[in-house]
Amino acid sequence: MTSVPRLPDAVPAARLSSFYFFYYAALGAFTPYWSLYLQSRGMSVTAISVMMSLWYATRVVAPSTWTSLAAVSPQPIRWLRLGCVLTLLSFSGFLLPQQQWALYALMVVFCFFYNAVMPQFESITLTHLGADSHRYGMIRVWGSLGFIAVVSLFGWLIERYGAGRLPWLMLPLFVLLVASSFANRYARHVGSHSLHAEGFWTIVRRPAVLAFFIAAFLEQLSFGPYYTFFSLYMDDHGYATSTLGLMWTVGVVFELAVFFLISRFFRRWDASWLMIMSMASAVLRWWATALWPENLPVMLVAQATHCLGFAAFFASAMQLLARYFPGNLNGHGQGLFYGFSSGLGGVLGALIAGQLWPLGNGKVAFIVAGFFALTGTLIAWRFLPPRTPVPAPVTG
Repeated sequence: MTSVPRLPDAVPAARLSSFYFFYYAALGAFTPYWSLYLQSRGMSVTAISVMMSLWYATRVVAPSTWTSLAAVSPQPIRWLRLGCVLTLLSFSGFLLPQQQWALYALMVVFCFFYNAVMPQFESITLTHLGADSHRYGMIRVWGSLGFIAVVSLFGWLIERYGAGRLPWLMLPLFVLLVASSFANRYARHVGSHSLHAEGFWTIVRRPAVLAFFIAAFLEQLSFGPYYTFFSLYMDDHGYATSTLGLMWTVGVVFELAVFFLISRFFRRWDASWLMIMSMASAVLRWWATALWPENLPVMLVAQATHCLGFAAFFASAMQLLARYFPGNLNGHGQGLFYGFSSGLGGVLGALIAGQLWPLGNGKVAFIVAGFFALTGTLIAWRFLPPRTPVPAPVTG
């Protein structure tokens, strides 16, 4: 008699993990060091804040656009692969000499396609995991490993050869991302989402779901100074680029522990608890960064809390999205999450940080970021039920 394979053996973990690895490896170069690259091209702080805001601005429209196109396609996987190919081609433009206006245009095109593909891939991962969505962390952890490898290596390379070489260093990562996209596919047929549009917006209007999106928006808003100017902030306080790479690495190392252990947490506690805790940690992190930037031990501890403010927050958000938007609705839920929180929250966070940066050379920007995170924490505490332990399963 032929036995049916168990789900853990059926999930193509290696193929799924490879996409996260290369996507976040490229992000490990882009997020910490792109502002240094732009500075090496003679851009001012204001110009850099506008340029980096384009990364988040494209998140407002790219995820929902791409997931909608994939939803009505008879072969949605082609949209993932097309997005990755166009990401590679548009990024290649940074290898050529460009005037500043052309850099802005190129940034819009590149960021649009780079931001478009991950929400669709999150949906692909969830189609494989099915009811075992708590195993998400064990796959997503490879993204953190890719981020660590690149942020550590590139910090040393930039210190040695200069930030101007960054596009050449990043190009192979996008080539490998394209290769991974052609190795992956959905676990099952994904039907059209358009038939469920009315039900989707009915779900969004629920108080708990609205609170979730608003809290996520405020959390991303609070990351504006960090993602846009943290490298420049640390550079202004006398830290070497290699030390800066260490700071970014510390946070992601602790991410690994969170992603490895998160499934145990979810078996006993509701995801809303973790979301509240992760947002509260961001409040303390931004205020510590504002008040003690020259204290290396404090900065390392603050960076270590990235495992909560990012990894735990993101893992809990994925759990809540799977709960709020089951089945074919999940792709639309992912698109709205990325577009509203990471997109609109990110672009406003970057622009607000740019306006506040001259006040105290970044200090005020991080203090305000802490208040954004605090507001989101209070909203999540008030409106995200349940906040009670989930009984452990009875065995024996």
